[in-house]
Amino acid sequence: MTLLLERQTQLAQLDGLLAQAGRGRGHVAALSGEAGAGKSALVEAFIGETGARARIFRSACEDLSIPDPLGPLYDLAREAQWAMPQAVDARRGERLPLFSDALDVFEARTGATLLVIEDLHWADDATLDFVRFLGRRIANTHILLLLTARTDRSEGQMRVRRALGEIPAASVARIDVPLLSEAAVLSLAGAAGRDGDAIYRATAGNAFFVTELLSCECETALPASVRDAVLARAERLSAGARSMLDAVSVFPRRADAWALAGLCGVASAGQLAECVSNGLLDDLGDAFAFRHEIARHAIETMLTTSHRRAFNQRALSALLERGDVATARLVHHAVEAHNLETVRELAPVAAREASRVGAHRDAAGYYEVALRQADTLPAQERAGLYEQYAFECHLIARIDEAIEAQEQARALQQALGNSLKEGDSLRWLSRFAYLLGDRQAADRFGAQAVALLEAVGPSAELAMAYSNLSQLAMLAERLHEALSLGSRAIELAERLNRPDVVCHALNNVGAAEQWLDLASSRRHLARSLEIALRENFQEHAARAFTNCACGGMNQLDYREAQSFLDRGIDYCVENDLATWRDYMLGVRAQLRLRQGCWDEAASEALDVIGNDQATALVRYPALVALAKLRLRRGDPSAEPLLAEMKRFLEKGIELQRLLPYAAVVAEQAWLGQADKEEALRLIGLAEGLSPTRAVFAELAVWRQMLAPDVDPGDTAGMALPYKMLLTGDWHGAASAWAELDAPYERALALARGDEAAQRVALETFEALGARPVAQHVRDIMRRSGVIHIARGPRRSTRANRAGLTERQMEVLQLIERGLSNKRIAEHLAISPKTVDHHVSAVLGKLEAVSRGEATAAARDSGLI
Repeated sequence: MTLLLERQTQLAQLDGLLAQAGRGRGHVAALSGEAGAGKSALVEAFIGETGARARIFRSACEDLSIPDPLGPLYDLAREAQWAMPQAVDARRGERLPLFSDALDVFEARTGATLLVIEDLHWADDATLDFVRFLGRRIANTHILLLLTARTDRSEGQMRVRRALGEIPAASVARIDVPLLSEAAVLSLAGAAGRDGDAIYRATAGNAFFVTELLSCECETALPASVRDAVLARAERLSAGARSMLDAVSVFPRRADAWALAGLCGVASAGQLAECVSNGLLDDLGDAFAFRHEIARHAIETMLTTSHRRAFNQRALSALLERGDVATARLVHHAVEAHNLETVRELAPVAAREASRVGAHRDAAGYYEVALRQADTLPAQERAGLYEQYAFECHLIARIDEAIEAQEQARALQQALGNSLKEGDSLRWLSRFAYLLGDRQAADRFGAQAVALLEAVGPSAELAMAYSNLSQLAMLAERLHEALSLGSRAIELAERLNRPDVVCHALNNVGAAEQWLDLASSRRHLARSLEIALRENFQEHAARAFTNCACGGMNQLDYREAQSFLDRGIDYCVENDLATWRDYMLGVRAQLRLRQGCWDEAASEALDVIGNDQATALVRYPALVALAKLRLRRGDPSAEPLLAEMKRFLEKGIELQRLLPYAAVVAEQAWLGQADKEEALRLIGLAEGLSPTRAVFAELAVWRQMLAPDVDPGDTAGMALPYKMLLTGDWHGAASAWAELDAPYERALALARGDEAAQRVALETFEALGARPVAQHVRDIMRRSGVIHIARGPRRSTRANRAGLTERQMEVLQLIERGLSNKRIAEHLAISPKTVDHHVSAVLGKLEAVSRGEATAAARDSGLI
């Protein structure tokens, strides 16, 4: 009764979603509330009401020290009588085919299926990937996926929000499970003859806390806390029952009856019944569990260190004897028991199992546990652990830790005299340094790796070291060096039958060739992508999609770029390749900027920049897009972005980073907001580094705009609109940009034309919201003697044309309701930093200096 009070609205909503699922319109229902709010009770009530209307499969995540990879999916599979271990083996651990198999198992097609995953805030990465996978396909199924998660600010909860944020909004129903109202608590307390005011003050309406205090048999004052109430109830147990309760407390989520028998000898039915009758345990038939994690934690924390270790050791022994228990659970109890030998044995096994199904964060966690106990292991084994840990860390963007671990591995391999492994460590250090934005260190480590490995002789490691140097040369636009090293890598890798290295090197060669032989470039990139997709080389595939897209951007083939970006981003989302996804989102933001879709560009760039996990390298394309956009809109917050771009160049000038930075500074200088001489210096530096005139085309145009008297130089190989501008054909250039659907670039070309062209340019800049640029063109026109120049739209008109994205409109409406940024983040299930960016964009577009002014402008213009 207590936990179902004031829950009818939520039950009705769930009932409606289940009915829709029965008609083939599936949904994800996410129940959220603080610990003890009554989420599990609501799930129980809903399942109780569901009856025979649906097949029901239940699971939950556990509060293990490191999550069990795909643990909830294994639970669901057992209930559905699906042999998932065999399916994992058959699919070689590849998640997409495995998840597709799961979808086929759970999709009944003749009626509704209810899948329940509780406590998603404790989920591993692979389980969150499954939720994302199913959520993106659930709309056309008969499945209702019911999730529960806490609303705290933990890392786990933030990961849940990101996962739900990557599911189409129409497929997700977010259902809040609020605290009980004061009236509800007073009503319940009155029925029990208790002091409702005191209980409400002590619990703030938390349903579990209310239940505990109402069940307390204290004669006078209430216990000081719910923990005290749980402990007071436990003290009333007999000695045997209390010992049984303590034993159960070391099992997260549930203790199977067979495990208790192994742990405590013969599990006394009477003792367990006593715990159940006192309201401390639930009898699940084949297992026992605390009524809530809060109660379990209260009992477990009262155990002495020796008792906790003893109970966990007995639990570990019972689970090992059973033989079919997840390795993650064994490691959890081994760590808690301080059984170092078992930790050393099983933690690496758990890490490999986690990595196999894509739970890389958890794999890194297991390697950390293993390394803490690795001092007594042979040096070669320790080196291997460090190498595997470094690899997992780099996959989850923990690059500093990856470098530190790889350095440890390198030192061990050097001490062992294993030059092959040491050379490979140097190659990995080169890669990690580049990801961190340290170009100088990347070059140094890469050269050292090749020198050491060449002394050893032909090997796959040497082939990959050649390919790594080829990649670094390609990224620096040292084209012939990239082709030479890439060819050596391909020849050696093919001789050694290493398609992964062939795939990697073809990518470098194809990317370098785009400026020399476009047809050959496309062939090599296509072959690299084909190998990567066929062999499931996921990171190589992501890099191939990226380089194909960037090649399209460089050649002004925006349709091709769009196709590769869309396919590549979808591929990365499906395979949880967050690093490459974010990089491509930044590139797509640049493309949207070119296409005149500025709000979409801002939204995608902000999503990347708001991600605290993104490295400097990954952020760079998004920085470029957002810096250009804010500069053109006159947003003062462009300066921090430019400062970050500049810092990236301090650790080594790389042309592909210098080119966009110099272009932004040049545009600033043209608008009178930056030093013209500094802009020309950067352009000259880029010209000296450019391997072909085609690479330098955009900067050549900016130099002409800043210094018209300077000879534009050779235009051979440059894209048509740039070549036309440099030879004085502004009209032809504007037409070429129009053919490419690039309105801003077309307007820049028109601004260099006659009065009629300049007026068209002015209209385009105003329509895009590029007010500083429009004002600059007005100044140019006035200096040329043009009169009767349009002043631009009035403030109210601008507000009506604010051009807010759908997300920004949501933010604006929540601002109008008076919600803080933190509350907006919780409401929209996005990070507070992303909300900060959205609020800044809303204020900028409405020309408001405060939230109140933005609300007033929105009301005046009819936006809200």
